[in-house]
Amino acid sequence: MIIAVVQIPMPKRSPSDAIKSATATAPTYQGLAAKGLLRKDYLNGDAGGGGIYTWVSREAAEAWYTPAWRKQMAERFGAEPTVTYYDTYVTVDNVAGEVKVRQPG
Repeated sequence: MIIAVVQIPMPKRSPSDAIKSATATAPTYQGLAAKGLLRKDYLNGDAGGGGIYTWVSREAAEAWYTPAWRKQMAERFGAEPTVTYYDTYVTVDNVAGEVKVRQPG
Protein backbone atom coordinates (compact mmCIF):
# COMPACT_ATOMS: atom_id res chain seq x y z
CA MET A 1 0.00 0.00 0.00
CA ILE A 2 1.02 3.57 -0.67
CA ILE A 3 0.03 6.76 1.10
CA ALA A 4 0.09 9.86 -1.09
CA VAL A 5 -0.01 13.22 0.65
CA VAL A 6 -1.23 15.97 -1.65
CA GLN A 7 -0.66 19.52 -0.44
CA ILE A 8 -2.00 22.65 -2.10
CA PRO A 9 -0.89 26.01 -0.73
CA MET A 10 -4.07 27.99 -0.31
CA PRO A 11 -5.92 29.92 2.39
CA LYS A 12 -7.63 27.87 5.06
CA ARG A 13 -11.34 27.56 4.38
CA SER A 14 -14.18 27.76 6.86
CA PRO A 15 -15.43 24.35 7.98
CA SER A 16 -18.63 24.79 5.97
CA ASP A 17 -16.73 25.75 2.79
CA ALA A 18 -14.32 22.84 3.24
CA ILE A 19 -17.19 20.39 3.71
CA LYS A 20 -19.08 21.81 0.72
CA SER A 21 -16.03 21.47 -1.53
CA ALA A 22 -15.18 17.96 -0.31
CA THR A 23 -18.68 16.57 -0.65
CA ALA A 24 -18.96 18.04 -4.16
CA THR A 25 -15.87 16.11 -5.31
CA ALA A 26 -16.38 12.96 -3.23
CA PRO A 27 -18.15 11.08 -6.06
CA THR A 28 -15.03 11.47 -8.22
CA TYR A 29 -12.96 9.68 -5.59
CA GLN A 30 -15.61 7.04 -4.95
CA GLY A 31 -15.31 6.27 -8.65
CA LEU A 32 -11.59 5.64 -8.26
CA ALA A 33 -12.16 2.53 -6.13
CA ALA A 34 -11.87 0.38 -9.26
CA LYS A 35 -8.56 2.09 -10.06
CA GLY A 36 -6.99 1.35 -6.68
CA LEU A 37 -8.01 4.19 -4.36
CA LEU A 38 -8.84 2.74 -0.96
CA ARG A 39 -9.41 5.95 0.99
CA LYS A 40 -9.17 9.73 0.81
CA ASP A 41 -9.16 12.12 3.74
CA TYR A 42 -9.57 15.78 2.79
CA LEU A 43 -7.25 18.29 4.44
CA ASN A 44 -7.97 21.88 5.47
CA GLY A 45 -5.47 23.77 7.60
CA ASP A 46 -3.24 26.78 8.06
CA ALA A 47 -0.73 25.36 5.54
CA GLY A 48 -3.41 24.86 2.90
CA GLY A 49 -5.59 22.07 1.62
CA GLY A 50 -5.18 18.74 -0.06
CA GLY A 51 -5.68 15.14 0.87
CA ILE A 52 -4.28 11.95 2.33
CA TYR A 53 -4.86 9.14 -0.16
CA THR A 54 -4.40 5.43 0.45
CA TRP A 55 -3.74 3.53 -2.79
CA VAL A 56 -3.20 -0.17 -3.50
CA SER A 57 0.11 0.66 -5.21
CA ARG A 58 2.35 3.51 -6.28
CA GLU A 59 1.51 2.71 -9.90
CA ALA A 60 -2.19 3.23 -9.20
CA ALA A 61 -1.46 6.56 -7.51
CA GLU A 62 0.84 7.77 -10.27
CA ALA A 63 -1.81 6.92 -12.85
CA TRP A 64 -4.07 9.51 -11.18
CA TYR A 65 -1.55 12.30 -10.52
CA THR A 66 -0.89 13.10 -14.17
CA PRO A 67 0.29 16.40 -15.67
CA ALA A 68 -3.35 17.04 -16.70
CA TRP A 69 -4.46 16.52 -13.07
CA ARG A 70 -1.77 18.91 -11.83
CA LYS A 71 -2.87 21.52 -14.35
CA GLN A 72 -6.52 21.12 -13.34
CA MET A 73 -5.64 21.52 -9.63
CA ALA A 74 -3.49 24.59 -10.32
CA GLU A 75 -6.34 26.17 -12.29
CA ARG A 76 -8.90 25.33 -9.60
CA PHE A 77 -6.87 26.41 -6.57
CA GLY A 78 -4.38 28.89 -8.03
CA ALA A 79 -1.36 26.87 -6.91
CA GLU A 80 0.52 23.76 -8.05
CA PRO A 81 -0.02 20.75 -5.77
CA THR A 82 2.83 18.70 -4.38
CA VAL A 83 2.53 14.93 -4.04
CA THR A 84 4.66 12.97 -1.57
CA TYR A 85 4.57 9.18 -1.54
CA TYR A 86 5.08 6.98 1.51
CA ASP A 87 5.23 3.20 1.80
CA THR A 88 3.07 1.90 4.62
CA TYR A 89 3.61 -1.53 6.11
CA VAL A 90 1.83 -1.24 9.45
CA THR A 91 -1.53 0.35 10.23
CA VAL A 92 -3.03 0.78 13.67
CA ASP A 93 -6.80 0.78 13.20
CA ASN A 94 -8.42 1.71 16.48
CA VAL A 95 -11.91 1.69 14.95
CA ALA A 96 -11.55 -1.96 13.89
CA GLY A 97 -9.43 -2.73 16.97
CA GLU A 98 -6.55 -4.23 15.01
CA VAL A 99 -3.03 -3.77 13.76
CA LYS A 100 -2.55 -4.61 10.09
CA VAL A 101 0.92 -5.64 8.87
CA ARG A 102 1.71 -5.89 5.17
CA GLN A 103 4.92 -7.32 3.77
CA PRO A 104 6.72 -5.26 1.11
CA GLY A 105 6.41 -6.28 -2.50
